Amino acid sequence: MKYVAALDQGTTSSRCIIFDEMGQIIAVHQNEFRQIYPQPGWVEHDPEDIWSSQLDSLKMAVEKANIDVKDIDAIGITNQRETTLVWDRESGKCRANAIVWQCRRTAPIIEQLKTDGYTEEIARRTGLVPDAYFSGSKLKWLLDNDPALRADAQNGKVCFGTVDSYLAYRFTGGACHVTDATNASRTMLFNLKTQTWDAELMRILDIPSAVLPEVKDTSCVIGLLDKSILGREIPIASLVGDQHAALFGQACFESGMAKNTYGTGCFLLMNTGSEIVRSSNGLVSTMAWRLDGKPTYALEGSVFVAGAAVQWLRDELKLIQSASESQYLAESIPNNGGVYLVPAFTGLGAPYWDMYARGVLVGLTRGSGRAHIARAVLESIAFQSLDVLEAMQHDYGTPIKALRVDGGATANDFLMQFQANILGAEVIKPKITETTALGSAMLAGRAVGLWNDTELKAIWKSERAYSPAFTPYEAAKHINDWHRAVERAKNWVDD
Repeated sequence: MKYVAALDQGTTSSRCIIFDEMGQIIAVHQNEFRQIYPQPGWVEHDPEDIWSSQLDSLKMAVEKANIDVKDIDAIGITNQRETTLVWDRESGKCRANAIVWQCRRTAPIIEQLKTDGYTEEIARRTGLVPDAYFSGSKLKWLLDNDPALRADAQNGKVCFGTVDSYLAYRFTGGACHVTDATNASRTMLFNLKTQTWDAELMRILDIPSAVLPEVKDTSCVIGLLDKSILGREIPIASLVGDQHAALFGQACFESGMAKNTYGTGCFLLMNTGSEIVRSSNGLVSTMAWRLDGKPTYALEGSVFVAGAAVQWLRDELKLIQSASESQYLAESIPNNGGVYLVPAFTGLGAPYWDMYARGVLVGLTRGSGRAHIARAVLESIAFQSLDVLEAMQHDYGTPIKALRVDGGATANDFLMQFQANILGAEVIKPKITETTALGSAMLAGRAVGLWNDTELKAIWKSERAYSPAFTPYEAAKHINDWHRAVERAKNWVDD
């Protein structure tokens, strides 16, 4: 039996999952690490925490699996996207803490780009909207705030990278300064069409080319694991951003296929094939992956508050004691009683993009109780996902035939069924819901010949499909009432 180790480096924890050649999970080990908040709106990670937690998870997962290291054919790395690191090229020591994707310190840089008229140029070249979310402004901030760092960057003495790039450097003992096309596409420096770092964007952001990693295919051997780690050199054979890995792990290999990851927020991606689909609805165009030099593109949209709304129900309102209780309450009543929640706690994302929106709970009567509110919370997750999916369908021009789902909230049968009801299409949950790690493993196994493309399709298997139970009229009534509620939430903050 052959195995693949998937290193899944996330925002709050680092994991390693060992898969066998059938795509089954053999062992898992996870380590949480510190979150650093130097001031309001700033989020950092200690790079050594990222490294040590991921290194330990690999060693412990291999130990738990009780397998011979010589039977591990490949290692794949998937990662939290946009988080930005800069390290010394010789020593590997980071010159600052990692600036995490959530960090908003670079908002003034973004506002200046918009003021200077670069919004359309950035979108045309990268597929992205100018936002502090992406890596380019974070790198600029680091260089602007440390003259010595900028001087070393211009002289090629330091390396910039997202988390995949940093881990590849460390795991190969400093032999590789690389990234892949999916992570490059999240920097606001990568040209989607030419598949290269964009000289004009580097000029606009004042980024020296000497700091940038080489951009590799998503599935290829980028280097060998340092022998001192596991006692054997093992091919590191995929680098891939977490949401792109989940799209691959869901076997969304054909244009028009889509997946939704239900976590704290929701991340929706649709494969658009060899075509860069430009959105007129506030979505971003991005890479799906690049295989054998051939790019595959995607549309992406995000829901800011999904599982976080269930946490709010539990931790702030104290209406439930566990997330699973929300399903029991939702199913204890025949309908929502006209109660709708718009969880715009931090504004509304696509397709509304209203940073001044705030959460509202509407339709309350004297008969409304905690079950109605719990049901409204779950329904809000489905409604927000529907809004993004409808934007995708409008941009792409073809209805979605089915939605593949993963993430913690897929355990909630009420939510999954309601999603199918209002979407008017099947919602399909796979047997292996760890699709981010699975996608990374599949890409790594492909690179070393463990699986061919036909065999990759066979790894994905459906566990349950939820078919729509609403009539078109029923679905339209619910959606219309949801949109009425959204109108109440919009533009609430007037300062």
